[in-house]
Amino acid sequence: MIPFELISPQTGNPLKPDGPHALRDAGTGARWPVIDGIPYLRIGRETLVERVLAHLDAGEPDEALAALLVDQDDWWNGPPADPAGIIQLIKDRRHATLRDAVDKLGWGRVGDYFLHRWTDPTFLAGLTLLEAHWNEPRCVFEFACGIGHYLRELERRGCKTAGADVVFAKLWVARHWVVGPKPQLVCFDAGSPHWPIPGAPVDLVVCNDAFYFLDDKAGLLDNLRQNAGDDGWLALSHIHNRECPGFSAGRAVTAEEIAELFPDALVYDDAELTRALVEARAPVPQEPASLRSCEAFSVVAGPGMRPAPRAVVDGLTLPKAGTVMRLNPLYQPEGGGHAIHWPSDRYREEYAPRATYPMQTSAPEQITFDGTIDGAETQRVRAREFVDLPERW
Repeated sequence: MIPFELISPQTGNPLKPDGPHALRDAGTGARWPVIDGIPYLRIGRETLVERVLAHLDAGEPDEALAALLVDQDDWWNGPPADPAGIIQLIKDRRHATLRDAVDKLGWGRVGDYFLHRWTDPTFLAGLTLLEAHWNEPRCVFEFACGIGHYLRELERRGCKTAGADVVFAKLWVARHWVVGPKPQLVCFDAGSPHWPIPGAPVDLVVCNDAFYFLDDKAGLLDNLRQNAGDDGWLALSHIHNRECPGFSAGRAVTAEEIAELFPDALVYDDAELTRALVEARAPVPQEPASLRSCEAFSVVAGPGMRPAPRAVVDGLTLPKAGTVMRLNPLYQPEGGGHAIHWPSDRYREEYAPRATYPMQTSAPEQITFDGTIDGAETQRVRAREFVDLPERW
């Protein structure tokens, strides 16, 4: 685990353990709840924090957890989760599947995104960005890590990892269904008066499909650069382009803003990264001004980055030899073979044009990856016709 020393998002004072389920502000004595090793440090949630701590102090951990699992970010516009479903998920968490968790949490289209993230082209673009500039980082921090898709891949490559997100439920799902107990996970708001994870304990800072959501991008970037320090680097993928409206909410940026925010960066068209993966070649960066028509930007920056992209052939974009790969779950039996069945019209409209996998296939339900770099089987894995899913997907 990366030893981030946490500070209060309100005062900047150090936070110290206060029993098994809380942290205490060393200056003011204010307390913050901790469940399953995940501190909840969101500001503006004083009533919720008080209620959760009361449940924890009374020996009611499930009630405390249920209260946090319904907390959402400010962009959420879906219906609230069914309280009875939340309670049932808490009771069944050791045996429930990731699909059960997404359903009970009432995540709707966000749930579709998380369940199929391992095969979507934007996730593959982020992996390609990391692999093209990989320099064997030992410690990695992912901001807005969601349910831990990238953390899982980084952990498997021997990295020590930490992740943060504004939604506690996403981190809780990461802990129980995706990444397990190793990563340090912290729930907090990017716009807190004090960045709760100061210092520079990591070699690489990652942010995927989230940077465009934030209002104060320059302030957030300053904090992320601080975490990477004088020797680390940053990889930020799928930053939406305001001049090419897409499907996501948030506050997209222009090519000029990318150039201003990242004067030291190599900048990519997100779609170029996905193409490079499928073609097993090095991606080609471009000047921001030439990317006005791309859907999303990706960047690497910082003194510690590999200065030139390498060919994408192994590492993060392929599993280890002996990994059992399952047929992409978007495939359903049809006409003696399998064909893609999209979870929703929105999902199809957003991802089908850039999907790397064929729309139809005649394939077994699973294969064991043999670890070779070349060959037809490897290409099917690279294109995510077959995918390495969590055990309880």
